[in-house]
Amino acid sequence: MSAGNMRLTLKVWRQSNTNTQGGFENYNLDGVSPDMSFLEMFDILNEQLIEENKEPVAFDHDCREGICGMCSMFINGQPHGPLKGVTTCQLHMRSFQDGDTITVEPWRAGAFPVIKDLVVDRDGFDRIISAGGFVSVNTGNAQDANNLPIAKEDADDAFSAAACIGCGACVAACKNASAMLFVSAKISQLALLPQGQAERSIRAEKMVAQMDAEGFGNCTNTHACSAECPKEISFENIARMNREYLGAKVSSKAL
Repeated sequence: MSAGNMRLTLKVWRQSNTNTQGGFENYNLDGVSPDMSFLEMFDILNEQLIEENKEPVAFDHDCREGICGMCSMFINGQPHGPLKGVTTCQLHMRSFQDGDTITVEPWRAGAFPVIKDLVVDRDGFDRIISAGGFVSVNTGNAQDANNLPIAKEDADDAFSAAACIGCGACVAACKNASAMLFVSAKISQLALLPQGQAERSIRAEKMVAQMDAEGFGNCTNTHACSAECPKEISFENIARMNREYLGAKVSSKAL
């Protein structure tokens, strides 16, 4: 092992498919550079397993730039690991010590069934977006920004909400497996902008209804979702979503 490199024990969840019972397997890994990302470390593990004629660990990854939200790993009891405001692919091995045992699990939520090993089915998020997280009406051609005035506070809040990458860390962090931070971010980003006004009420009703249909739990008000979110989406979005939903239900009854 080169100077400065680490020797680690990885305790990794292995599960063949949704219908089989999973369990942890231990792997010893030498020569881990502190400069490696967590996913690069898993690449090394899989290369080692392949050389040993063993099945590599299945895990989600795509951009590896903190943008796509695919790299969903529960690391030592925390979604995306010990650092605040980063995804798993942005976590580097310098955050760990030589000789550490690192426990890696998939998201734990009934609405996110395990597909294989560390890969979970997050199609429920896609179905929530399909229920209303879009603008379907004709809002006209793109205009000069000066012709569509938006209060700076609203623009900033909409931009912050739109930063949500749909990784599911909020669900994994919540003891009720609530998706309210994700849903509220998607509702907020459109509710705060002029383009989203035409479908504002129906959007909130449909997305919340789909969230419930998917089996996600209710908000616990512990703020664990916001604390573990790699994009630090504000908990205030949930309050906004509740107001949007209540307003939509009142409007529906008035009609």
